[in-house]
Formats: sequence, C-alpha cells, structure tokens
Amino acid sequence: MSDLFDRLAAMLEHGHAQDVGELMTDSRFADVGRTADAAVLIAVTEQERPTVILTQRPRTMRDHPGQVAFPGGKLDHGEDAVEAALREAWEELHIEPGKVRVIGTTDRYQTGTGFDITPVLATIPANLPIRAEPREVESWFECPLDLLMDASQWSRNEVFWKGAMRGYLEMDYDGYRIWGVTAAICWNLSRRIAWHGRDDG
Repeated sequence: MSDLFDRLAAMLEHGHAQDVGELMTDSRFADVGRTADAAVLIAVTEQERPTVILTQRPRTMRDHPGQVAFPGGKLDHGEDAVEAALREAWEELHIEPGKVRVIGTTDRYQTGTGFDITPVLATIPANLPIRAEPREVESWFECPLDLLMDASQWSRNEVFWKGAMRGYLEMDYDGYRIWGVTAAICWNLSRRIAWHGRDDG
C-alpha cells in the first residue's frame, strides 16, 4: 500500500497534537538511578492488511527472557533512538536500514526493569527477507496492525509486583503471548494513531 506511510504519518502527527489522556507506564516501579535509554522499531509492513514485525526473545536472555518484543535494545554511545532502533533491527532480524521508512518517534515508555524506551514507528516493504539472529531472537512473526490497535482485542489483568498491584494487557496471537511492555507500547500507540477511530476501551 503506497499510501500507508503517509496515512500513518498523518495519524501520528494528529494524535500527538492532542491530549489523549493517560497513557500506560511502569514509571512508578522504576529505579530512576539505574534507567538506561533504549529504542524499539515498530515496523509496519506495506500491504493491504498491514502487519507488525514482532520477535520472541530467547529464554536464556537476562532481560525479559522468552517474551514477545519489538526489535530493539539499548542506545549505544552517541546514538539517537532512530539510529538505535534501525541498528537493532538489522542485528536481530537483518532488516536493512535502507529498506525502512521512518515515520517518527512516539511516546516513551519507562519499564520497571530499568529501561526508558523510545518507540520508532516505520514502514517496511511486504515480504522483505528477514533472518533471525539466534543469539538475539528465538523466533519472529507478523501480527496484523488492526488487531494490535483494537482495544477490544486486549484483556486486562493484574499481578502483585514490587510491592504493589501492576495492571497489564495481554493478547494471544498464533501461539504467541503478547503482553507487558510490548502490549503497553501498542496500547499507547493506538491512542495516537486511531487506526479504528477513537476507542479508549
């Protein structure tokens, strides 16, 4: 879809120009003194029903083992969020930076595990060759954008964590459990781009 980039760019600009109310965050659980800057790439495929590229992290990783995530990671010295997101997408999935059309950044998300994450929204060609780096990615899949942006598709749950109740969203898709930070970033983005029209759930 040649107009997908323009459509998402217009939605993102419009969404960030207005007050969409409270967004999800884990900032109250964060140790501010130990927070590291990070970035993730929200790569939307240019096709009739756009999808989003997601990964499952190896269960041996120290941070968020086995969880579904966007390609991404910590910023290297001197990098900005866009540069880091593109580098990580190349290192994890061999997505060529030159094939990525960056739309812009959206709301930062502070995790309770020490990361201040900047999501970078972009489009990529459909059927782009992707090859997972096994040290970084156990598997990868595509989830339709319309599902991720639809409030009715998410279930709300709570867990006792770090001395307080923490609310979180989750969705099961094709055998994958999308929850936690990734779900929250999707929810926050849905408040900005209104893919289905405004539906706060």
